[in-house]
Amino acid sequence: MTIRTLSLALIAACAWVGYAAAAEFVEGTERMKARAYSPAVITEGGRIVWLAGMGGSTAPDGKPLTDFAAQTRRAFENIDATLKRTGGTLADVVTMTVFIRNQSDGDEFVKIRAEVFKSGFPASALITAKDFASPGILVEIQAIAVVGERN
Repeated sequence: MTIRTLSLALIAACAWVGYAAAAEFVEGTERMKARAYSPAVITEGGRIVWLAGMGGSTAPDGKPLTDFAAQTRRAFENIDATLKRTGGTLADVVTMTVFIRNQSDGDEFVKIRAEVFKSGFPASALITAKDFASPGILVEIQAIAVVGERN
């Protein structure tokens, strides 16, 4: 399956969502829980926020981040900051497509994702990519969130 096909499938699967807050995270196997993702997330209503692919190769002070774990944590911080601008949080993420440069970083990514999402794990794909738009990028996360009304 190509990345384009995967993206089109995600768009088609999410196109029917309307407006109100609800997400049901389908419980997966013990392995899925250990890897901090759900096999499916069901939403009813809410505003869909389609996030661009976000990395974290630069620290808040502008210095480059060259460590995979630091880039991953920074990418989640960038996603959270963007979602806050829409009225949401990381808890509203229902699916993500994750691209990593080195397959050997997969387990480290899963560990960090489990730190970020304690429960209500988003659906996820983890893909090894040879090249990124910028040579210093080690991880990029594209996500979709469903942000509902806040009472």
